[in-house]
Amino acid sequence: MVKGSDNGKIGGLKGKDGSKRRSDNVGSNNRGGHYGGNNGDKSESSGGRNGILGSRYGNSDGRGSSPKGRDGKGGNIGVRYGNSDGRGSSPGGRDGKGSNTGVRYGNKDSNGSNTEYRNSIKDGNGGSAGRRKYNWDGKNANSNSKNVNNGSINSKYGKTGGHKGIMSHKEGGEKGKTSSKCPVFQKCGGCQLLDMPYKKQLEQKQKNLEELLKPFCRVAPIIGMDNPYHYRNKVHAVFDHDRKGNPISGVYEANSHRVVPVESCMIEDQKADEIIGTIRGMLKSFKIRTYDEDTGYGLLRHVLIRRGFTTGEVMVVLVTSSPVFPSKNNFVKALREKHPEITTIIQNVNDRETSMVLGDKEHVLFGKGYIEDILCGCRFRISSKSFYQVNPVQTEVLYQKAIEAAGLTGKERVIDAYCGIGTIGIVASKYANEVIGVELNRDAVKDAVENAKINGIKNIRFFCNDAGKFMMNMAEIGEHVDVVFMDPPRSGSTEEFIDSVAKIRPEKVIYVSCGPETLARDLGYFRKKGYEAKMGWGVDMFPATSHVEAIILMTRSGSGDKK
Repeated sequence: MVKGSDNGKIGGLKGKDGSKRRSDNVGSNNRGGHYGGNNGDKSESSGGRNGILGSRYGNSDGRGSSPKGRDGKGGNIGVRYGNSDGRGSSPGGRDGKGSNTGVRYGNKDSNGSNTEYRNSIKDGNGGSAGRRKYNWDGKNANSNSKNVNNGSINSKYGKTGGHKGIMSHKEGGEKGKTSSKCPVFQKCGGCQLLDMPYKKQLEQKQKNLEELLKPFCRVAPIIGMDNPYHYRNKVHAVFDHDRKGNPISGVYEANSHRVVPVESCMIEDQKADEIIGTIRGMLKSFKIRTYDEDTGYGLLRHVLIRRGFTTGEVMVVLVTSSPVFPSKNNFVKALREKHPEITTIIQNVNDRETSMVLGDKEHVLFGKGYIEDILCGCRFRISSKSFYQVNPVQTEVLYQKAIEAAGLTGKERVIDAYCGIGTIGIVASKYANEVIGVELNRDAVKDAVENAKINGIKNIRFFCNDAGKFMMNMAEIGEHVDVVFMDPPRSGSTEEFIDSVAKIRPEKVIYVSCGPETLARDLGYFRKKGYEAKMGWGVDMFPATSHVEAIILMTRSGSGDKK
């Protein structure tokens, strides 16, 4: 039996032992439980007039699959999956108390869980909002998170080998009041230092680097930008809709999955923001619905724009929940008419329930499917999934300083670990005898090989392999290298990788880091393996944010564990 809207047409199907299950929808825009319990007991979901969602799957005994769970206190939205005994399927977990937004998976206790969790912690006590991964006891849940409280924004680096670096900026005034340059400054949380004078930003980042790296080496004065605005050549917008159903686009509010509408951003490429606004304005006329994470309905999830800083080439990536894109040819034609500067348009299909932006499948709707840009005099091909530094102006500064620190004379054999599309290695190849690039991502390696061909470089080779294992194999057969460049992700390197560096025994290691706190951790382990940091440089790749890039020169000291 089904009452109310068409969304509830799931009633009358059978449970595991043949008993019927029912979906009663009272009022509009409510969805009943999709599947009954395993023993065939009735699984009911009676929604109210406010569009409350029922549990998507019934519990193992078919009981308690209503959105309110055991007693439903404070629960607003039903969870996707019920608990094993049918109790506690409310967003608040076991008794539903104190939960503001629906979790994907219920907590055991969920006390203090404030905002939508992707994967919940076992206890939840003290859990900070919107974190992706958690400790089982919920302790230290604030480490490495951004916290927004009464106008103050803190980015906590956490403890690293006993040293704690904190980057913070307090916005004056009462809660909710701000004289910020950006109208969504407090909600977005992306530009923690936007309202701080740029000179002060650099001073604070310098101080933080010096504090973190004090046990290891001296840090040269940080290298800032002449114009610290609109530097991001890669812009990502989340698409959603407001309460009236109007399309909106922007960023997730700090520590949540609530979308903050953004018309323009002071650190993003202005042309990219303009194109995103055009796409948003076209959706209604083409009857394209934005994707809803809770219901799974809608087509457009994200838009990604990449722009070549030197070439001006523009890539538009439309991330959809389905490969079926009605009127896609007309949509592409209309978008190109409004923005003839677009050189390629790609449809990326992401049909999974995931926090990842891009899916695995892609279709080129217009153009060649990639853009090119020029960096340090070399031309690079950039695809939708390629890693390419988001600040091209400072990237040239970063790479030139890293190569200068290596002191290459043209005789060295160099390894570019974590090489991506080959940017550092290709630039360094001009100053070295031989360069070997190692990268685990197969697509990136293909781009790297093509980039070497485009630039006519003959003294570089690329291998699709784990860099640590690759160097271990080289050491075992007696191979030697003089310099290792390493540019790991923000999470830093691993002890296994550092062991492999020590095994192959290069004279110099150049560590390029976008996470100073994990850099400090890794330098401690490098020291145990016989490598000493000699000098550090900070490069401000991310003005208005708490992040900073660092370069460290290490040399082999001859002491430490050589095993």
